[in-house]
Amino acid sequence: MKSARYSTSRQKACQPCFTAKAKCDRKAGCCTRCALRGISCSYPQTSYNSFADTSLLSAPGQEPEISVGADSQHLSSQSSTSPSTTSQNLTVGLAQAAGSASPTNTSSTTFVASQTPDESSLGIVGCPPRNLDALDFSGLELFSPINVDGIRDRWLNTYIPVPGQTVKEYPASISAFIYRLLKSYATVIVRGRGVPPFIHASQISASSARLPLSTCLSLVRICENPLPGSEGVAADVLQREMINICEQQATYDDVTLLAAFQAYLIYSMVLFFRLGQVSSSFLRQAMMNLQELACSSSRGGLMCTAERQRVRPRWEAWIVAESKRRALFTMYLFDSVLLTQDGLQTFLGTELRGLPASADKSLWRSQVRRDWEAAYNIYLADWPEESFRIDELWAIPPELDELGILERRRRVDRWLENVDEFGTVLYAVASCTHGG
Repeated sequence: MKSARYSTSRQKACQPCFTAKAKCDRKAGCCTRCALRGISCSYPQTSYNSFADTSLLSAPGQEPEISVGADSQHLSSQSSTSPSTTSQNLTVGLAQAAGSASPTNTSSTTFVASQTPDESSLGIVGCPPRNLDALDFSGLELFSPINVDGIRDRWLNTYIPVPGQTVKEYPASISAFIYRLLKSYATVIVRGRGVPPFIHASQISASSARLPLSTCLSLVRICENPLPGSEGVAADVLQREMINICEQQATYDDVTLLAAFQAYLIYSMVLFFRLGQVSSSFLRQAMMNLQELACSSSRGGLMCTAERQRVRPRWEAWIVAESKRRALFTMYLFDSVLLTQDGLQTFLGTELRGLPASADKSLWRSQVRRDWEAAYNIYLADWPEESFRIDELWAIPPELDELGILERRRRVDRWLENVDEFGTVLYAVASCTHGG
């Protein structure tokens, strides 16, 4: 047995993380893992400063972990039960693509994709008491107020005329705006600087993370600094994982299916914006698969039953519904970028009519249940009759009278008072495209 002296001098984690054999970022005062669980964070018989060495996890700008030989066996066995084969057995070519030194024993090289990335490496900072780990995503009461088959068949609109289609005439400046914005989403993820605004903080917490998304957030890090000419290797790695998601789709529950949809969207954006897969036939097929995943996820529900009844829903149900809607809106923006790139027309997503637009920033950013519930009570007081809908940002219908127009603008103004940056993006794109 190790002596007490050995334990206190060599231990590199706080006491709770050490006991749980978990990675600890050793933040001053309180580490991220303890903050997430709302437990006391203490260090045995020594100050925090004696442990202030390099984090066990990859910091921004560093490469994912490459384990070689016998040292990789333990980490590899942790992911051996995963349906993903990509994160288990990739050869030395992957290490070279990631910009790492090539090990001499190439037969035993294994790329280890962390199943649950550390929250501090994804841009979640600070140590306030939080309650994300107490979430229960079972028994969600959701429904879809739209015909979700229209999402699956959206790619057909460009090739098969459908009565009532409305062409979106994006100004060149708006097309460039969407392009640069989505590119920034892909870059932030690849650099490990955070997550885009269609992924909720609870989705990257230790207890709530789902494998498709956590694998994605680790795997895309290989695309940060690929060696010249190795972009194809990195692209092949991502494409294999995308294929795996499609093959496993039928086995996912609703929450995991949302994670798979978000992961597939991230992979597609990284392929396009970071790896130059602009005219790739795989990417064109990927957009069809992405819309199929979006449709399947939407079938599980895009709104809480309580939202329709104008009462406060369960926090877990709201997180899933809001995350689905935000991922859906992002996919439509990305689809418009790809269509513009190919010189094809973009059509208004009339199949989304009636969906709530992105929610207040106070709701989306709440980290504690009681804070979210308090924010939702205020939201219900501000919107007692009906949530603000995404189609209220579109062109004003010609049949709307003057009073109707004034009321609509009043609702837009009220919605804009509390939106986050994602809502601002939706407004900017819609306003510059449709006016009003």
